[in-house]
Amino acid sequence: MRSVTLAVLASVSVLAAAPALAQAPQVEKNISMAMAMAIMQGTLDQCTKDGYKVSVVIVDKGGNVAASIKGDGTGPHTMEFARLKAYTARTRGQTSAATQKQMEDPAFAFLKQIPGVVGIGGGVPIKAGNEIIGGVGVSGAPGGEKDEACADAGIAKQHREPGDGTLREL
Repeated sequence: MRSVTLAVLASVSVLAAAPALAQAPQVEKNISMAMAMAIMQGTLDQCTKDGYKVSVVIVDKGGNVAASIKGDGTGPHTMEFARLKAYTARTRGQTSAATQKQMEDPAFAFLKQIPGVVGIGGGVPIKAGNEIIGGVGVSGAPGGEKDEACADAGIAKQHREPGDGTLREL
């Protein structure tokens, strides 16, 4: 009898606490505007240095555009293609080039059916530690691997401490 009473009291206390816990706001990491701007600038710096005219799009944790820039002299398709690459990197949790390789495998044919997912290099996930908080997409360089190299440079720039070049966690 005593164990039944204890079980009932424990259940009641858990149920009473549940509404209070359900009201707590969700806290999560996401792309800040300053971070998006720094990644875009690092990406543009690298592509400009390499002689490429590109557009860059940053998506946040939810896959929504956080920031974008259309480079001078870029084609009209580059903004949308950069967005799709960034979205792919964010939603797949891997580079868009890795998604391209998966799409070549018949076991992953379903990937071609997911709206907004593309299989070409130029999209890179943005992480805070091990958590994916966004993606960067680049379009306009002559080849996805070159777009991706610029995106990597932009993310690496964001990871560097000013002055000493050491990596830090986002």
